[in-house]
Amino acid sequence: MKGRLLAVDWGERRIGLALSDETQVLAQPLTTLTRRAGKRFPMAQLLQQISKHNVVGIIVGLPLDQDGHEGDAAHAARALADDIKGRVGGLEVRMWDERMTTARVLSAVREMGGSTRGRKADLDAMAAALLLQHYLDARKGTAL
Repeated sequence: MKGRLLAVDWGERRIGLALSDETQVLAQPLTTLTRRAGKRFPMAQLLQQISKHNVVGIIVGLPLDQDGHEGDAAHAARALADDIKGRVGGLEVRMWDERMTTARVLSAVREMGGSTRGRKADLDAMAAALLLQHYLDARKGTAL
């Protein structure tokens, strides 16, 4: 199925979002949602982005540990994916290993001589784009 995919890179404070092109070949950073300490996940904002961009599927990053095991963050990401699935009426929601996406983005920005100071929100959206690009590359030629 063609159409845009949305990636969600879950974090305690910031949630990076990325969007694919219509042909599901390229990913690009979209935005970063912020959750204030002690507040709930900004689901209304996420649903607004899904609707605004006519998203046909959602990829939620699964933060596994270095050994590939699921810890508290992975369980929270799975709960988020289940919550999203219950609210998006028929859209497929998939989990995808996001290990090291933020670290890779930080490294790439530094390699290009860029500064990460004051750019945490940008970095989270870029990490979501990297997550989504890995997903798109891994399943070339197959449907969501």
